[in-house]
Amino acid sequence: MQDTVAISLRVVPAFLLAVAGGTMSAMAGLSHQRLCALISLAAGTLLGVTVFSILPESWETMNWWELALAFGSGYVVFWFISKYVYHVCPACAASHFDEATTHRFSEIASALVIALAIHSTMDGVALVAGHEAGGHPHGQAMAARLDLSLLLAVCVHKVPEGLALGALLMGAGFQRAKTVVWVAAVESTTLLGGVLGVFFLRDISAFWLAAVLAHAGGGISVSGGARGAR
Repeated sequence: MQDTVAISLRVVPAFLLAVAGGTMSAMAGLSHQRLCALISLAAGTLLGVTVFSILPESWETMNWWELALAFGSGYVVFWFISKYVYHVCPACAASHFDEATTHRFSEIASALVIALAIHSTMDGVALVAGHEAGGHPHGQAMAARLDLSLLLAVCVHKVPEGLALGALLMGAGFQRAKTVVWVAAVESTTLLGGVLGVFFLRDISAFWLAAVLAHAGGGISVSGGARGAR
């Protein structure tokens, strides 16, 4: 019961922060310059957690080639989705949301929803994996720091993610209420990721938990790296 509550206290705030960001876009809006500044901060936070927390924690359990394989698999999967479906992180691509893009929302809606749903689901899974890592006796102090840093990074990232998605929907002509409902519906996959994490990550070995974290870190790097390149 306590474990379920602890996981809820990670995935629910992340979901609510994304919805809050979408609501802010719908109700008040945000200048493009400030939105991009928030996105850069969020992307940098995610990259920092990957480099200084996820990779060192996984390295404690895995060989270098196992770590490279797990990290590379996450990077390749999310890179493929970003290139051939839609950017897995609309917040990171917000600087390219121009008028033509927003008015074509009806054409790109399905791809956008699929890509962001995958991204948000992985957010939820990563939060659960970080929490479960904190419960392993091996390297427990480092794992506890990873749990907290991953929670903070995802929560920081969720606000501009909701802002960017809300801005795109508003630019496409959606009404305020409908925009908030769409943001909540898409971002609810973060909760789905938390549920999947509870079912599949509880009581797994430290090795496989490290592999999941490294895989998530690879996907995070696609988002953060793409934003940095822009």
